[in-house]
Amino acid sequence: MTKICMTDDIPEREARAFDLESGEIIFITQRDGQFYAYLNLCPHLQTELEFLENQFLDQDGEFIECSTHGALFNVEDGECISGPCQGESLTAVAIEIHSDGGIYLKA
Repeated sequence: MTKICMTDDIPEREARAFDLESGEIIFITQRDGQFYAYLNLCPHLQTELEFLENQFLDQDGEFIECSTHGALFNVEDGECISGPCQGESLTAVAIEIHSDGGIYLKA
């Protein structure tokens, strides 16, 4: 199992990007004590979501936002609720939180 980071590394209503050994980039965000991970690719143009490092959420920290065209995605399920890819979803990445406080890729 691959450890990505610690839960303390992801503040509530913020997100952080991580490079995986596979070459993919994911980001993890926290909402109400739950952690969600997605590939860092917008389903519309397959571009990275953030323009500035680790800026994945909208100004209010309510939704995931694509900086290329402003699409908004639900944090909990990655579904696009506004923008050109409405009805599509981000690709979820399976993670597990262990008792040591680590966030691991789920095998």
